Amino acid sequence: MDPWTLAEPQPEPAVQSRDPLAVALANASLLSLGYLMLRRWWLAIASGLITIVLVVLLTAVVRSVWFEVVVLLWWAALIAHGWYLAGGRLHGPRQVGAGKQRLVALAVTVVVVLAIGLLRFDAARIERDVAEARRSGDCAQALAALDGRWVGHRVADAPLAARGDDTVQACELLAQARAEFGTARGGDTEALKTGFSSLAAVLAELPGHQKMVEVGLHGFVGGLPVEDSCDTAAISDWLAQRPASGDVLDRAVDVVPRIAPAALVGCGDDLMARSDWQQARARYQQLLDQYPGHELAAKAAEGVKQATQAIELANVRGLLQTSSTDVQPAYCSGPAPYSGAAPVGVPGPDRALVFGNDEYAGRLPADWRAQDAADAVLVICAGEAEYGAPVETCPYESTFAIGGYDDVTFHKIAIPVRVYEVRTGALVVDTRVEIGGASCPEFLEYTTYGYVDLGPPSEEYVAASDADVHAAFAPLIAP
Repeated sequence: MDPWTLAEPQPEPAVQSRDPLAVALANASLLSLGYLMLRRWWLAIASGLITIVLVVLLTAVVRSVWFEVVVLLWWAALIAHGWYLAGGRLHGPRQVGAGKQRLVALAVTVVVVLAIGLLRFDAARIERDVAEARRSGDCAQALAALDGRWVGHRVADAPLAARGDDTVQACELLAQARAEFGTARGGDTEALKTGFSSLAAVLAELPGHQKMVEVGLHGFVGGLPVEDSCDTAAISDWLAQRPASGDVLDRAVDVVPRIAPAALVGCGDDLMARSDWQQARARYQQLLDQYPGHELAAKAAEGVKQATQAIELANVRGLLQTSSTDVQPAYCSGPAPYSGAAPVGVPGPDRALVFGNDEYAGRLPADWRAQDAADAVLVICAGEAEYGAPVETCPYESTFAIGGYDDVTFHKIAIPVRVYEVRTGALVVDTRVEIGGASCPEFLEYTTYGYVDLGPPSEEYVAASDADVHAAFAPLIAP
């Protein structure tokens, strides 16, 4: 080339920079792509971490509209900052590939924004289905709708996701209550208390789920009464005594007047069949106290009477318990009534239980004697035999007697007796029964001491026949 020839000027190289609009659009994706376009690596990493922290807080901790505003402000800040770092001008030196940069950034941002928009739309659809389920009280429907959620819904619309989580929690508490109510149907009032606590927790901590609580409560209350009357009575007692809470749970007490009367009487009947007379009487009496005008009041009154008599009979039987009828039982010193016994003076003999002197009292006719306190009219407590009125005095040979004879006086057999009326436990007779009999037999048997014969005793009992014994006791038993 000729050195004196002037070279043609070459075009200046294009400015190697990034378009501000492209950078701003790239940052609008919340992926810090604008900083990557500017090769601000540490800034991209730091802003990306901040974005992740904000999203985690929004989806897991502060799931509220105001925090969504915070995220939006951060989004706007990323856009503005990217614009600023890229020069902040739309019109300036022409930048190579600016159109392509903008298209790429716009494409990425549109995908992200569109995805978030679609997820928010779908979250709103799910929320509509869940809201309908809340209004109808249908937990199954609500949980079925919420099963369609994934983490994207939480990121796109955290407040809606929070409301959905509340519904999940409410349904879990309602399921726990339902399980506790199932246990409570067996009369477990602790389980009943726990079930109501779960319902109360939904009302207090998870507003908007009252209808679901109503449905859960109705499911339990509508299943009353249960098959076992005593279990129903225990449930109705608890419901009646539950302190009012001023909410829908107070409606449970409305079922008590419907189920309690029949349950109380039925429970009393069941307890009577199991010989638990104290508790049976308490259940019958509870109906009379709480529902005196109820149609079952007459039956309850009869139940109180029967239970009382059963208690009295058991007590009397215990007092009459003894190892032998030749021994007086505790009843003889501390009698008690059995109001179910027949009164004294009914036609026929007043059948008696006789204790304390089997030698004579044990000879009474079978139809005069009762077999148990349940069929007894009297209890006769007999003491040891004593000498009664003299009947006749006769001489008997005696080796040591002056004149060779000793006089022997024969006495009636006197037995102290106390007679109690079983019906009232009252002492009706306190006397001595004197039994007559034959006296002065031709030969008198008495005790000698080896070869020493001290002679006959001066006093002897008459020889009483069964007829004599019957005649003596007849005024007490068969007047």
